[in-house]
Amino acid sequence: MKILFIGDTVARPGRTIVHDCLKHLQQEYEVDLTILNCENAAAGFGVTPTIADEFFDWGVDVLTSGNHIWDKKEIFPYLDKNSRILRPANYPPGNPGRGCAVVRTRSGEQAAVLNLQGRVFMPTTDDPFRAADAELEKLSKDVKVIFVDMHGEATSEKLAMGWYLDGRVSAVIGTHTHIPTADESILPGGTAYQTDAGMTGPFMSVIGVMKEEVIYRFLTQIPVKFESASQDVRLNGTLIDVDSQSGKALRIERVHRR
Repeated sequence: MKILFIGDTVARPGRTIVHDCLKHLQQEYEVDLTILNCENAAAGFGVTPTIADEFFDWGVDVLTSGNHIWDKKEIFPYLDKNSRILRPANYPPGNPGRGCAVVRTRSGEQAAVLNLQGRVFMPTTDDPFRAADAELEKLSKDVKVIFVDMHGEATSEKLAMGWYLDGRVSAVIGTHTHIPTADESILPGGTAYQTDAGMTGPFMSVIGVMKEEVIYRFLTQIPVKFESASQDVRLNGTLIDVDSQSGKALRIERVHRR
């Protein structure tokens, strides 16, 4: 089974390159399951039901997210209605939505997608490690392929999650920092790992935001409204080839388009 994961997709430029490249990528790599992190898709902050529906119409199977999933209030009821858009599983009970989805892939096989959020330098949430244990315990033993989006700031926390889940899931791929890392590997237990898949959006920026505004903020410490940039748009993601019988990863590679 081939899984294509598209990293944090930022604003209209990110959405546009996904629209333009997705079908070709799916055909080129013979993708069975497409996952995309959508938490920055609406002007850089959050996602709306309309944008989520667009992603699904274009061929995305599951949307993951992170701390910005709550930025657009109109997404709250949508999270309860659509099981294919996830918020991190380790938010406290009672919040809208869910953190794990089981879907049938294009090859006809089942796969689970789990969304977690780190706690280091991040908003307060429940323990992602114990949340991972709880979500994995709920899955049917028939579900062999399990993909984890670990949304976090600290590389150490994301790597720790990779080692913690090694041999129990097919892949742990990090999001949130918007900077693609060159550490893609297959851990000894058969779990594919990358600290961060990187950003899909405008790279003439500071992690998607107009660079002038961010520099001004650093120089003055005065709050300023951040706006999404628009130039040098690139798509970053990760392709994982998984043995669907064992759930072990066979290959992992970075995907980059501009």
